[in-house]
Amino acid sequence: MTLHVLQHVKFEGPGFIADWATINGHQLTFTRFYEPGYQLPGLEELNALVIMGGPMDVFAEHEFSWLHAEKVFIEDCIQAGKKVLGICLGAQLASWCLGSMVGVAPHKEIGWFPVTTTKDSERLPWFYDLFAGDPVVLHWHGDKFQIPYGGFELLRSAGNRNQAFLYNNNVLGLQFHLETTSETLALMIENCRDELQPAKFIQSENEMLTGLIHIKANQYMMTRILDNFLNDTGVQ
Repeated sequence: MTLHVLQHVKFEGPGFIADWATINGHQLTFTRFYEPGYQLPGLEELNALVIMGGPMDVFAEHEFSWLHAEKVFIEDCIQAGKKVLGICLGAQLASWCLGSMVGVAPHKEIGWFPVTTTKDSERLPWFYDLFAGDPVVLHWHGDKFQIPYGGFELLRSAGNRNQAFLYNNNVLGLQFHLETTSETLALMIENCRDELQPAKFIQSENEMLTGLIHIKANQYMMTRILDNFLNDTGVQ
């Protein structure tokens, strides 16, 4: 399987997703929008699309001119029935491309906080079982997506609703970062340390580093999601 990764900044790469791909014999290809001369592949060159996070928002086309081309490409992948996994900004872009709204979240969330299943998540049994214990995951976002029409909400947190959505069994959006490794978290802190301002749902740098005890559990959840979602284990 070829998974194509849309990467917006150097310090938010696929992390553990790359490890999973290697273990399972899949190929990762990349469009790195922060590099001059980036290229988008033909749809026939990929089986699934992974859209990473980034500090910009979905409306920042005046500053990041590639955002328009990216949105068109995401829409084309969705229309072609490709599996699309969006993470943080990537989930917001997927939601936007499905005609939904993206805006400022009620609470900025940065740090390790639990997520809770919704009633609708029971329609996706493997996902419901995976998150039924209110696991702690890594958040780093100030915006949030609305649930696209025809999709449904899977998870929420104490700070914000709409932490995950599924649309038509082929688009999955996660507002949080299960792909995190100790290295990628260190890079996010290094490049976005100015965002760590005291607030109800913003942890300190020390708290975030202490939260690395959750890494293995998060990577297990990422593995289960990739295994099930990419193998078309859908709504029942």
